[in-house]
Amino acid sequence: SRTAGQATGRTSQILLPAGISLGCELTPHVEHFDPRVLVCHCVCRRRDTLQTVIRILESVQLKWERFQTWTEFSRLHLSNKLAIFGVGYNTRWREDVRYHYAEISSQVPLGKRLREYFNPEKPEGRVILTKVQKMNWKDVYYKFLDITISEARCLELHLEVDWVPVCQSRVTGSSRSSSHYLLPGDIPRTHGLYSIGYETLLACSAPTQTCSPAEGEDSLHHSETENGSEKLDGTVGPGPRTGTAVTYCYLGIAEDRTIQQSLFQHFQGSGKHFVRGEPSGVTRFLQENCRGAGSGQDRESSRVSPQHFAIYIKFIEVELDFLSAGSLVECLETAVGYSLKFNNEASELLL
Repeated sequence: SRTAGQATGRTSQILLPAGISLGCELTPHVEHFDPRVLVCHCVCRRRDTLQTVIRILESVQLKWERFQTWTEFSRLHLSNKLAIFGVGYNTRWREDVRYHYAEISSQVPLGKRLREYFNPEKPEGRVILTKVQKMNWKDVYYKFLDITISEARCLELHLEVDWVPVCQSRVTGSSRSSSHYLLPGDIPRTHGLYSIGYETLLACSAPTQTCSPAEGEDSLHHSETENGSEKLDGTVGPGPRTGTAVTYCYLGIAEDRTIQQSLFQHFQGSGKHFVRGEPSGVTRFLQENCRGAGSGQDRESSRVSPQHFAIYIKFIEVELDFLSAGSLVECLETAVGYSLKFNNEASELLL
């Protein structure tokens, strides 16, 4: 996996039992780690990815096509497409087709990738050929769903980019304590996609953390506080998460502005993300959540925001020329298996 701020990472091949090998990123700053933990993480992520891809293929109700000749993968309509595809099989005893493998072909054209699965000279093809020759399988099938480059990046955002926690800083020096968000300093000033998610915090489990001098300085620079006399009392924020407990609530498309500008406008409540003269749903949600964190035990604020959430973001750069293609919100909703609350709210208000 990689964090939202990482464009590339060092890859290492980890030898697994039963001849399995997975490419996993190692964290350079970790001095001592148990390789078994890394292996388990990679296997779990691979399994989750496979389940997600199968769920997408099943949700659009594609029909299986039986493999017949090698030339069908050289046809023009398959040659240059990016796609989500599955390879399946049946047996002489059961006609229903079961999945052998499923994948998002986001870097290699679909035709080339499928030829590798049906070419006995390739590792993937040898497995299939052996199964057929030994009569383990009767026929081999495939199905695919075309995707755009932006949809491929959207799925990459979901499957490969980790959530980044957004801390909240309590500010003292006035009659009432207040709070504001501290966004990370590595948000790109380019176009792309970003997501906002949340995790419910119990009142007794919300941790209070103190920023290190370097971290506080960097975060303050990006939070753009206007009052120079404000004093940081501490930050409230979640610990690191890979995203299993984080719920997506918004997918943003940074097309007219950069990812950094879009996130700043949401989290600072600058009023530029408006629908019909009112703050957008996700901006309003962030504002109320921030007020609830800053007020502590204040009764009035507790009535406004009785529940406090840990907030997370993730983002990925996408070339502007490709950003508007595809149905990105529906793509992500299908991948995660539920609706994005604030994207749907905005659509309803615009009707």
